[in-house]
Amino acid sequence: MAEIIWSEPALEDLEKIANYITLSNPVAASKLVQRIFAVVDRLVEFPESGREPIELEGFNYREVVVNPCRVFYRIEDETVYIVHVFRQEQDVRRYILIQEKNG
Repeated sequence: MAEIIWSEPALEDLEKIANYITLSNPVAASKLVQRIFAVVDRLVEFPESGREPIELEGFNYREVVVNPCRVFYRIEDETVYIVHVFRQEQDVRRYILIQEKNG
């Protein structure tokens, strides 16, 4: 069994997405957050169940999709680090490569 650790950037990403959706549909925002946490909780038992993102081939990232979001994570030993939550239309590769470069 793996341990799940949410990074501050991932929690901030999720909060921004939820806040945006809340402006037009608070119930949908709440349901989305609940679905994301439920899917991430499954990674405790099946950490490698997420797919390797095509645009991040060669990097140690995996993702699970909870429409309209993509949850990116890394596995290190017995720990799953949730690193970012993006809307599907965002340019993920550019954002993550800039973050990796800036350290």
